Parts: sequence; C-alpha cells; structure tokens
Amino acid sequence: MNGSGTAPAVPRPAYRRLSVEQRRSQLLAAALGLFAQHAPEDVSLDDVATAAQVSRPLVYRYFPGGKQQLYEAALRSAADILERCFAEPETGPLTQRLSRALDRYLAFVDEHDAGFSALLQGGSVVETSRTSAIVDEVRRAAADQILRHLGEPEPGLRLRMTVRMWITAVEGASLIWLDEGKRPPLDELRDWLVDHFVALLTATAARDPQTARVTRGALRMEPSEGPVGDLARRILPVVSDATHLL
Repeated sequence: MNGSGTAPAVPRPAYRRLSVEQRRSQLLAAALGLFAQHAPEDVSLDDVATAAQVSRPLVYRYFPGGKQQLYEAALRSAADILERCFAEPETGPLTQRLSRALDRYLAFVDEHDAGFSALLQGGSVVETSRTSAIVDEVRRAAADQILRHLGEPEPGLRLRMTVRMWITAVEGASLIWLDEGKRPPLDELRDWLVDHFVALLTATAARDPQTARVTRGALRMEPSEGPVGDLARRILPVVSDATHLL
C-alpha cells in the first residue's frame, strides 16, 4: 500500500520494437514451446499471445489465417530443425555419424514430447494434407541424408526401403520411449537404434547385391572396438548354438 491507501500500480513489461522477421520468430518460438507440451487443439491464440507477451490482435496481424496458419508455420519450423538433425559431415565410421544424428533427433523428441507425439500420431483437429506433407518431407529428407552417407548415388528399391523402414522404426521407438516414461536412458536408446540399423542393413545385404556392396564398404571403416564390433561379439554367443542351421 502507498501513502494514499491504494495498492501501487504494477509496471507493465517494456514494449520491445522488433523487426517483422524478429517478431514472427518470437511468435513461432512461443507457439513451438506450447505445441511441445500440449496437443495442438489444446493451444489457443490467447495462449500464444500470453506466452509471447503480446496482444492477440498482434498474433492475428502476423498470422491472419489464425491458429491453423500458426500451427503449420510452427510445424514447418520444427521440421527444419528435425531435418538438420540428420545433416552430418561425411567423415568417419557410419555408426559414429548415425549416433551423432540420433543424439540431436532424440534430444528434440525429449524436449518436445507432447508435441512430437501429436505430430507423428496424427488425429489432431488442425491436421491437414499440408501438415502431413511437412511430416513426410522430414522422413524423406532423413532417408536421403542416410543414403548419401552410404555412398550410393543411385540406391535401388531394397536399399531405399531398408533405410525408410529404419526411419519408421526410429519414429516408432521414439513414441514408445515417450509412452514408457522416457525409458531406457537416451544413450541406451541411441545405441540400440544404431544396432537395429546395422542388423537391418545386414539382413537386406543377404538378399541384395547393391546393399551387400554398400554394407561391406561401411563395415570396412568400422573399428573393432566400435559399435559394430561390440554388436558382433554380443551376437555370436546367441547364434553359436544354431550351427545346425548351416
């Protein structure tokens, strides 16, 4: 209370004048933060305005299409981040490159858990053919990056399918990991997914000459103490009693 017996006025946050691009980025960041923790249908424009500390009309000024336009823009922003997760220099053993890419991808999943689930599982009231196309674009971009690392400029059907199947498995594992309370630890999940890629590639190599050639080339770069050597040593005891199949 002040001397006149009335409560002092609460000062308002200072208004910051931002450029058009800065303001748009600010609104998208606020929206992404909300979509990361809530299903899209549970987020309103008022929520975004509050999170960004701006007025609702200002949100409409930048996104006149309302919540749908804002959601698609936020989704596009998230997709750009996910696509960059798989961008990796083409040096060193393949499993090391995959591990670094997965570290970035799984960190995004961890940070945007609720939003990631809504994004991949679909069924949202704001889902459209455009949002589905954005999600599919991320999958294709990730597959293209991995095929590039395999060093095959013209991948055949089986090799392409193998990589796309693994991308689907990574998505599924990420959703199950969230459903299981984020267990096992991220580093264990990452190593497990790398094992799956090696196993899937090897299984396809047994049926496809192109994949066999690519797999041999990748394995030659792997050190004996690396993930592939460790996987081989763990598999041998499991299959040692199956010599009757040979």
